[in-house]
Amino acid sequence: MQFSVYQQSHIGARRVNQDRMGYCFTRDALLLVLADGMGGHLHGEIAATIAMQTLSMMFQMQARPTIKKPERFLEEAITQAHRDIHAYAARHNLADTPRTTLVACLVQHNCALWVHCGDSRLYWVRGNQVLACTRDHSHLEYLIDKGKASPADRAGHPDRNKLYNCLGAQTPPRVDIAQQVGLQTGDVLLLCSDGLWSSVPDAEIVGKLATRSVVQAVPELVASAVARGGPRCDNTTALAIAWQGMDNADAHLPNVVSTQMLPEDQVSSTIGSVDAAPDLDPFDEDAIEKAIAEINQAIEKSSHLLK
Repeated sequence: MQFSVYQQSHIGARRVNQDRMGYCFTRDALLLVLADGMGGHLHGEIAATIAMQTLSMMFQMQARPTIKKPERFLEEAITQAHRDIHAYAARHNLADTPRTTLVACLVQHNCALWVHCGDSRLYWVRGNQVLACTRDHSHLEYLIDKGKASPADRAGHPDRNKLYNCLGAQTPPRVDIAQQVGLQTGDVLLLCSDGLWSSVPDAEIVGKLATRSVVQAVPELVASAVARGGPRCDNTTALAIAWQGMDNADAHLPNVVSTQMLPEDQVSSTIGSVDAAPDLDPFDEDAIEKAIAEINQAIEKSSHLLK
């Protein structure tokens, strides 16, 4: 399995960066995850961190070296992340449960399968064409479905940020799983928070991904969103891979990750790890605080690259 990958986040004009992103992979499976803590609720960054940790841990436990039932895995992982957020809120006697959006993509056997809750997006791009894009779980999209708003309103409609689906709410999240698709060499998968897609038009996103490597395109897109957002710029985060296939002769090219030499039971991850010993609660207070500190350091490092 071979792919090039790049991720970057910028705090924008906000006081706290509530976006989180990362990926895990075994020899034959890759999990991409991005979460955007909801700023209208306290501790959105904690909800995003817990969601990332839950999906990462479940992937590490089940990928041997692939996920046997990918649809069930994604559905159960989202549900468990929702429960873990509520458990954290209960332990800390929080007045309101932290909430987060989430988009995740599982790649294995030259196929991709993704799930999302909220308005964090996934774009599947081939050449100059968007083959698929997640549909935001927002009041605006509901109005468009009912014919009460126009797709042209997506950029500036006042209901664009009113979400009806997320992790951490009082009602369980609606798990929206896409159909599995086959990938070709050169296909790009982009996961991003609304700080990016709300400022950068889809045509520009596709143009960057079609004409540049992900190592070039991601920071250019993030920088463009931050510049356009100005003093009201939201947290802006993007994670992208360019798929190279299961056995590609170009694996020696720069920035291409090859997993062929990984042992079957080994997992690599950019998401802060916690002790997964079966007799311990992997989401106890110390583990959560440690994970938050680790990911905050990674976020700050990424932000400094754009200064």
